[in-house]
Amino acid sequence: MSATEHATGNATGNATGHVADAGADHAAATVPEARFDWLPLALLVALVAAALPLVGSASTWLTLTVAGLAMGLIVFIIASGLTLVFGLMDVLNFGHGVFIAFGAFVATTVLGAMSAWTASPLLGMNLVAVFAAMLAGMALAGAIGWAFERVIVRPVYGRHLEQILITMGGMIVGEELIKVVWGPLQIPLPPPAALSGALFVGDAAIDKFRLFAAAVGLAVFVAMAWVLARTKVGLLVRAGVQDREMVEALGYRVRRLFVGVFVVGSALAGLGGVLWGLYQTSVTPQIGSQVNILLFIVIIIGGLGSTLGCFVGALLVGVLANYTGFLAPKVALFSNIGLMVAILLWRPRGLYPVTTR
Repeated sequence: MSATEHATGNATGNATGHVADAGADHAAATVPEARFDWLPLALLVALVAAALPLVGSASTWLTLTVAGLAMGLIVFIIASGLTLVFGLMDVLNFGHGVFIAFGAFVATTVLGAMSAWTASPLLGMNLVAVFAAMLAGMALAGAIGWAFERVIVRPVYGRHLEQILITMGGMIVGEELIKVVWGPLQIPLPPPAALSGALFVGDAAIDKFRLFAAAVGLAVFVAMAWVLARTKVGLLVRAGVQDREMVEALGYRVRRLFVGVFVVGSALAGLGGVLWGLYQTSVTPQIGSQVNILLFIVIIIGGLGSTLGCFVGALLVGVLANYTGFLAPKVALFSNIGLMVAILLWRPRGLYPVTTR
């Protein structure tokens, strides 16, 4: 090759390289960056701020706000498992309430057996008893969830009407089993001694157990966010929600992932059942079915399959229920439905919709 030809080739290659680099830079510049949507969180802040002049008293407003956030975080714990199950498995599990009920009733047994620990004025002994009840509730609810998926849910994958009917039937059977084991009557479930009563911030009375429940709810949210964003299992779950066929094409066994998600969702419902029973200070066999509709309102508001949406939706439901219960008790029964209608008129797919739904 002559020197002229060599120089020409180098010039052409350099020019082509610069063009390719420029094209790549242009392509990178034209790809929009994903931006976090702050509007749902702004809606929550606006709701809390708007309630202050309506309530009138700052101390009462603070009490209602903390109670509402605690309620919302307990509801999030229960609903997060349901939103994962629906998001990944496309299963309408109307029997989710049975896991809540089993968790709550196991708590009555565990805390009853540890009465010396719950009656102690020492916070450490109380926390040991409560965490033992939480672990027992999660373990039993997870085991029942495994059996529920294999026997009841697995035969009706992909058939929503049959899923609704058969899972509701499973919940009825579960409630009857609870009556056989624990009886049909209401059982008291008061918080332990050190978690009873209130802390005073000025004139505002903040319930101690609600602060504890709020801390547990935040811990669950942070743990779920970390697992879903930072681990391989979380990546597979998120990918399965977005594109199940692609995950299967990559060689991963989605069925095992389904079972694992169902068990984890059931265990979270059991944990939420323990906290919900302590929040209500009593449990009945219908405790799960009574909260079932609220759970579906939360996941519809948040966006079907969205964990962040479930979190924000649960907080909105909790604070609104407490504000309306104080300001207009007759309206409180319909406040959550009204909130759902308003949000769906604003965003028909929920606050944080999953793109494939």
